[in-house]
Amino acid sequence: MVLPDGLPEPSDDGAAAHLAGLTVPRVTLPATDGSSIDPATLEGLTIIYAYPWTGRPGEPLLAEEWDAIPGARGCTPETCGFRDHHAELAGAGAAVFGLSTQDTAHQAELAERLGLPFPILSDERLELTTAMRLPTFEVAGLTLTKRLTMVIDSGSVDHVFYPVFPPDRHAAEVLAWLSARAG
Repeated sequence: MVLPDGLPEPSDDGAAAHLAGLTVPRVTLPATDGSSIDPATLEGLTIIYAYPWTGRPGEPLLAEEWDAIPGARGCTPETCGFRDHHAELAGAGAAVFGLSTQDTAHQAELAERLGLPFPILSDERLELTTAMRLPTFEVAGLTLTKRLTMVIDSGSVDHVFYPVFPPDRHAAEVLAWLSARAG
């Protein structure tokens, strides 16, 4: 839950520059609460934070070089931040969803273990990732989404946070942005 010192900071490679203003494509994704969600059809403000991979306690990292990949480490602390700020984000009028390319069963373990009050969406087939051209990277034979957050307003991307660093303080950053936007 605590990020190690010296993690490499990701740089803005421009891979998310096209997202602001984009209409979210129609793609239905399975969610950890058993529902199916099409982000394009959600009304009002929606926060979708994408992250690469969450590990499980007692299991090794996805790849030996995980901590050396800029922006890879910190998915669980980031998710805990969104959990801990969920009531405030909801109070600001925003629904929250996590998003990764992991399967729903893996994500469901995380949602239960962390007591998440919001669902995580599985883009295991890379449908949303491909349709929106979300930034990705390859590791251990998998395509993973780079860490980013989209603020979607009724089907259109209003704002993008990219790159996200440090991830454990990101939910507070999103909340501050929402407060400034409203204010």
